[in-house]
Amino acid sequence: MAYYRRVGAVPRTRHTQHREDGRLLREELMGEEGFSSDSSLLYHRGVPSAVVASEPWELPDQTRTPNHPLRPRHLRLHDLDAKGGACPVTGRRLVLVNADVRMGYVLTGTDPSPYYRDAVGDECVYVEAGSGIVETVFGTVPYRTGDYVLIPRATTHRWCPAEPSRLYTIEGSGHIAPPRRYLSRYGQLLEHAPYCERDLHGPGEPLLVEGEDVEVLVKHRTSAGLVGTAMSYATHPFDVVGWDGCLYPYTFNVEDYMPITGKVHQPPPVHQVFEGERFVVCNFLPRKVDYHPLSIPVPYYHSNVDSDEVMFYVGGDYEARKGSGIGLGSISLHPGGFAHGPQPSAIEASLGVQEFEESAVMVDTFAPLELGEAAVACEDPAYPWTWAADSPA
Repeated sequence: MAYYRRVGAVPRTRHTQHREDGRLLREELMGEEGFSSDSSLLYHRGVPSAVVASEPWELPDQTRTPNHPLRPRHLRLHDLDAKGGACPVTGRRLVLVNADVRMGYVLTGTDPSPYYRDAVGDECVYVEAGSGIVETVFGTVPYRTGDYVLIPRATTHRWCPAEPSRLYTIEGSGHIAPPRRYLSRYGQLLEHAPYCERDLHGPGEPLLVEGEDVEVLVKHRTSAGLVGTAMSYATHPFDVVGWDGCLYPYTFNVEDYMPITGKVHQPPPVHQVFEGERFVVCNFLPRKVDYHPLSIPVPYYHSNVDSDEVMFYVGGDYEARKGSGIGLGSISLHPGGFAHGPQPSAIEASLGVQEFEESAVMVDTFAPLELGEAAVACEDPAYPWTWAADSPA
C-alpha cells in the first residue's frame, strides 16, 4: 500500500537488537513479492515459527458449477442462511469463483471466529451491515457498515462481531490495492483519486495476547487446488510489541468515496476503488448524474468482451434494474459473451433524473466465473428472460 505507519515500540535501526525488560524480541519481516515490494517489520515476544502441531482443516464447500448454458444470473444472497449466526470464517458460502478471485457471503452471529490466515491472497471484505472489530497480528481494526476491510495475504486475524454482520468476501489469489492510475510513482494517492490517505484506517496500538498452543486455520494452495491446515503455535501469534512499514490491514468506508460524474454517462472505471490481479472492485454510490440536456442517465447496453461483471446491490434503488426483480442483497452476474444493460422500461423512466440514490459493489473479472454452491442455492431462474418480458410489443 506504500503508506508508512508505525505502531508500538520499534528500534531506531532495523535488523538490530530490540529488547523488552532485557529479553531479546524476535524480528519478522512480512513482505510481498520476495523482498521487492511493500513490507512491515514486526517484533514478537515469542518465536513466530514455533509450530507444535499441523493437521488438515476441511474448507467450506468449494463445489463449482460452470455457467453453462451461458446465462445472466440473479442471486438473492439474503435467502442464504436467513437465521444467521454463522462463523465469519468457516461459515462463508462460496458464491462466484475463478482462479483469480473467490466471492462469498456470510451472515454472522456475535461469536468470534477462529484465528485465521489466508495464505492464498489478500482479502477485501465489504461490510453490508453490522459492526465489530478484526483482531490482527498488527493490532485491532474496527469495522462498521459500509467498510471495505483489506487484510493482506498471510495476516493472522480473527473476526469479532459486536452484532450480526453481513459480510461480502472478495478473496484474491494475489494482492488488492488502490488502482495504479490513482498513485504517484512513489505511491501517494493523487489529486484526481476519489479518496485519499486520510480515508484509510489502520491499527492504532499493539494487541498483546498471552497464550499457548494456539490454533490458526490456514487456507493455502497445493498443486491440487485450495486446501486448509490447522496449525498450532507454541505461543500466541498476537505477541507483537511494535511494528512499522507499509503493509498492514486497514478499512475504507464508502461514505468517504467521492464519486466522479460527467456531462454524459460515465463508464465503470470512474467508479473503481481497488484493483486485484485480473479483477477490479468498483462502487456505485449516491451521486448527481449526467447534465447534458439530452443525456440518458442509465447505462448504455454494453458487451464487456474480456470481463464477467458482478454487481452486489446494497442500498437505494438501482435505476437500471427496475422491473427485473433485483433488490437489496441481490447479485447480478452478466458474463462475457452477453450484451447487457438496463431493463428497456428503465431507459425512458430515467430521462430527466438528476440524482441516483443507488449503492452497489461491482467486481469485474478478466476470466470467466463459475457458480459456487451458494449461487446455485439462491438463484432466481426467471432473471435471464426479463429484458424480453420488459420489451415493448
